[in-house]
Amino acid sequence: MRGGTATYYSQNNPNIWYIGGKVTRDKSMILFEGEGHITMDMEQRRVWNEKHKMLTEILSKPSEDVHAVELFLPHHALLYSSKMENSSCPTFEDSVLGNLEEKTMRAHPVNAPDTKNSIVWHLWHIARVEDMTMNILVANSQQVLYSDSWLQKMNIKFSHSGNSMNDEDITELSLSIDIGALLEYRIAVGKQTRRIISSLQLDEFKQKVQSNRIKRLFDENAVLQEARGIAEYWSKKTVAGLVLMPATRHNFLHLNKCMRIKNKIQKEMLKPLR
Repeated sequence: MRGGTATYYSQNNPNIWYIGGKVTRDKSMILFEGEGHITMDMEQRRVWNEKHKMLTEILSKPSEDVHAVELFLPHHALLYSSKMENSSCPTFEDSVLGNLEEKTMRAHPVNAPDTKNSIVWHLWHIARVEDMTMNILVANSQQVLYSDSWLQKMNIKFSHSGNSMNDEDITELSLSIDIGALLEYRIAVGKQTRRIISSLQLDEFKQKVQSNRIKRLFDENAVLQEARGIAEYWSKKTVAGLVLMPATRHNFLHLNKCMRIKNKIQKEMLKPLR
């Protein structure tokens, strides 16, 4: 928000923005242009971060702005496949998955500055974290993971978040996970998050995470004992805080890591043999 003017983009048409109550199609305000797959360049990341700052400001005082949910929905949608909303507007996840070979997705360990985990691990990790935080900590409901036999569909045994996961298990997940099922699971998680956030009353964004819901994380093996620090971190959050991190920014950060892994591996593949 700048100068007290709310800016958000239309859920039904991502190319239409509302600025201070006025509709605009100004291309300088459109995050994505062109056809086919895109890449997350510095300008696109800057624009997304600016919108995230606006969302942070609005959620800090939700009673003063009825557009909190309307801002969240398209902001969140950009972090998922465009298939989730049947949108013609390409997203950050579309950018990651475009022209991406399976062996690149499964590669582990990777030689990247800030991660050695595979692309499929990162996609699984952000889906699991969003699933457990939104469904256990915010809604106190069943995780999407158990709603439709997703562990079996993904061909994995790991129900936790991936925090403090050892290298052997990361390798096992990277090699065995069913990628198609993983991407379907991510969409299922994203859709459920959108239903949860859309159903919240404005005063619920200010509510603190309840201790009995933190306990559920361990009862359901959603968080490893070795990673209890992440549960303690979430226990200090409000619902608004969980919406901002992990439901949005956590996804964004890991998708950026996926893009860096993809670019690095593809560049290495293009190097001439010596």
